[in-house]
Amino acid sequence: MSNQDIRRFVAQAARQEQFLEVVGRDEAEARFRRHLDLTPKGAETVPLGAALGRVLAADVVAQVDVPGFDRSSVDGFAVRAADTQGAGEDTPVVLRLNEEVLSAGRVPSLTVAPGTATVLATGGMLPRGADAVVMVEHTESRSGSHEEGDALLVEIRKPVVPGAFVAAAGSDIGRGETVMRRGQLLTSREIGVLAAIGRADVSVVRRPRVAILSTGDEIVTPGEPIRPGAVYDSNAAILAAAVEELGGEPVRLGIARDDEVELAPLVEQGLACDALLLSGGTSKGAGDLSYRIVSRLTDPGIVAHGVALKPGKPLCLAVTKGKPVVILPGFPTSAMFTFHEFVAPVLRALAGLPPAAKESVDATVPMRLGSERGRTEYVMVSLVRGADGALAAYPLSKGSGAVTAFSAADGFIAIDPQAEAVEAGTPVSVQRIGRDTRPADLIVIGSHCVGLDAITGQLVGEGLTVKALNVGSMGGLAAARRGECDVAAIHLMDPKSGEYNRPFLTPALGLVTGYRRLQGIVFRKGDVRFEGRTAEEAGLAAAQDPDCILVNRNAGSGTRILTDRLLGVARPTGYWSQAKSHNAVAVAVAQGRADWGVAIDSVATLYGLGFLPLQAEHYDFVIPNDRRERPAVQRFLAALADPAVRERLTALGFTVPEAE
Repeated sequence: MSNQDIRRFVAQAARQEQFLEVVGRDEAEARFRRHLDLTPKGAETVPLGAALGRVLAADVVAQVDVPGFDRSSVDGFAVRAADTQGAGEDTPVVLRLNEEVLSAGRVPSLTVAPGTATVLATGGMLPRGADAVVMVEHTESRSGSHEEGDALLVEIRKPVVPGAFVAAAGSDIGRGETVMRRGQLLTSREIGVLAAIGRADVSVVRRPRVAILSTGDEIVTPGEPIRPGAVYDSNAAILAAAVEELGGEPVRLGIARDDEVELAPLVEQGLACDALLLSGGTSKGAGDLSYRIVSRLTDPGIVAHGVALKPGKPLCLAVTKGKPVVILPGFPTSAMFTFHEFVAPVLRALAGLPPAAKESVDATVPMRLGSERGRTEYVMVSLVRGADGALAAYPLSKGSGAVTAFSAADGFIAIDPQAEAVEAGTPVSVQRIGRDTRPADLIVIGSHCVGLDAITGQLVGEGLTVKALNVGSMGGLAAARRGECDVAAIHLMDPKSGEYNRPFLTPALGLVTGYRRLQGIVFRKGDVRFEGRTAEEAGLAAAQDPDCILVNRNAGSGTRILTDRLLGVARPTGYWSQAKSHNAVAVAVAQGRADWGVAIDSVATLYGLGFLPLQAEHYDFVIPNDRRERPAVQRFLAALADPAVRERLTALGFTVPEAE
């Protein structure tokens, strides 16, 4: 290079204008986001063993019940609860043992008749006729005397109620239930749920491919000898690791020297990925070639070059064909600060992840929690915010055999071993389990229904965060009265008037029409006790047949109110057996442990059962008046009126009234 060329080079470097325009942080981000396509980039199916840390690309609907049958949660004896009444230490009830031992995995062959019991291990299937389990600790086995017929007997020293120590079929997961939503991050908890419903593989969002390119003559690959004036390339290693943490796939393009012929094709290669990150060369001075090459991009190209940040002023943001192209400052501290401020949220979106946020909060329990003295009890909870702004910690009490409680939890509370209960309203410390505990945009509490899944699924697809707690109609109504939810899903019939839902309102609550679910008697097809009869005729006849076993619903549910209205004063065999869901009713009937029950027609179809229509049930939504104008509630109402959602509800077998 001649002296004249050197002088021209120096003069050009001295006159450089480093930045096009220095803008504020918010303005830079707004310009950047305006042109980006943040849609996750497709889906792929991976084996369950490779799904950890991935993001669901589609909702997961259970094709089986978990558990798939009524099973014992303790070692003991399957009994009829009515046979144990009056039992005590000094006045034991004596039952004859059936000649059968039900270990886990064995199908019962004998019915538990009145006055009998069957040995049952933890996880064993509850036999026909039994509606409860007595713990072995509360019994004493013996051989009968000659007068007692030399039978094997068991002495029951503590009474039980129907459902005691029984995990009902479908009580954890019901067939047809949406157990996970598109966009959900798969941790070890969710992997357990997928395994529990028999999934061998799962559809996940394709990891965004992020090209990483370091530039500069001074950059040296780690492991190589360092030379004077050079630095090791730490930026590429940090960025690659950060990309993986954010659910992306780093594509390492190596180091490009300050040579346009070498740099240009590497940039072109990087543009084939979903995003391109360069470090170094953000200025317009001599040797800063990254900016020169990126400045040639269009659609729209560079949107910000120079941001009013310290550190991070040299940042250059560009977009082409919806893809982010970012030149990060060369200094590692500046590079990582600007990466997390501007790039990380974009990569999370491309990976299907929600925005990152952290929050530490205290809460109160909204209901009394009973506990067993003598041991510390950990209760998984889900957090919702009440009308006064305070958080309420709802217990997720699905039992020790459930796989979904831990998956749905925001944290847990510890109950002191000396406490017999935690009273409603008690302040508690919730220990988080790594889940984002920001309040959801919309809180829905009440009765679960696959139709509600369709509505909230639409909102989730629109980017709304929804928390749904399935605590039954009465639980949802109580939550609405306390101001702990935006929407309460209920189907409660007033026993006196026969009117649904409206009689239960207070002046502070409004009712929004939902849809109609046809309730009726479910039975096994071909059962002549039900075929060809009306629901009323069949129900009353079955109530008089001691060998026709009913599986009832839990007290406080809308279906239980309807069943009681049908039965009047009759209390047929199985009346006190309380299933907590329509699925649990259908499973009991389909598997022959019961002969009939009341459930919705869509469940009857799902399990291939006969169905006798009883009454169209109103599944409606209660909304506190002071929450109706909240944006999330308005979006819920809009989804309810959306033709696509209404069509989906109709396809599920529900009747959708004309919009009000």
